[in-house]
Amino acid sequence: MARKKILILGNMAKEGVAEQIAALRGWFEHRGEVLGVEEARGSAPPGAERADLCVVFGGDGTLLSAARTLAGTGVPMLGVNMGKLGFLAEFNVEHMQKHLDDILAGKVASTERTMLWVSVHDCEGSAEPAEGQAGFRSAAANDVAISAGRPFRMIDLLVAQGGHEIARYLGDGLVISTPTGSTGYNMSAGGPILEPTLDAVAITPVAPHSLSMRPIVIRSDSTIRITAARVNPGTAVIVDGQVSSGLCDGQVVEVSRSEVPLRLIPNPGRSFFDTLSSKLQWGRSPHHP
Repeated sequence: MARKKILILGNMAKEGVAEQIAALRGWFEHRGEVLGVEEARGSAPPGAERADLCVVFGGDGTLLSAARTLAGTGVPMLGVNMGKLGFLAEFNVEHMQKHLDDILAGKVASTERTMLWVSVHDCEGSAEPAEGQAGFRSAAANDVAISAGRPFRMIDLLVAQGGHEIARYLGDGLVISTPTGSTGYNMSAGGPILEPTLDAVAITPVAPHSLSMRPIVIRSDSTIRITAARVNPGTAVIVDGQVSSGLCDGQVVEVSRSEVPLRLIPNPGRSFFDTLSSKLQWGRSPHHP
């Protein structure tokens, strides 16, 4: 039987990550062919698409970076938490070592999560950037947010899908979230929590200028088109809270579902609802432990 190919990505700037990977390098090589050890941020390393598994050392932010780095490859990813929350990076080092052999043997199936592609176009919707603006395109694992920015006046966004107008949002911005990202900025802005394997997206207004503007969950198989009717000089499109691009009046933000989903290895020892309860205190009474 061919040895499984393992790619290792990490946030090498985080304390202890490089040292932990170095300490485990021989352990990984005993179990498979290590294709390389790379920084999670940046371009995908050569041959990354050949990996049977990508092990990501860091935290939730590192896993999001790695998801964008490997977008479109379909390589299953296992997050080893060396950060604070560990909501997406479900394994600690001990759990990863306990389950890795079963994962490589296919006994622990990955879950498929919706990923998005976002691009910014001029007002005609062509791929050419607006004058003075660099073109922008990015994968998104968690969310695509539009933030009002300086001088913090209310902005006006026209949102449509499949040729049908959804709403005109006046306020401080908008969050378009995958189910994976629904427990992030979306939830903080008052949006719904979505079970992570749903094929849907949530659109949540940020500080809307009307009580009638509420979050909505829609299908993800048709492109969402957001026209910047009126924005601020500091308005920006922000992806996963990590990369961003300026947005000008008349420009169009298009958000579409990636043909290749994000594949995450779940921790066999807990469910999504266990994680909600333990990490976010969801469903717990404020008066009882």
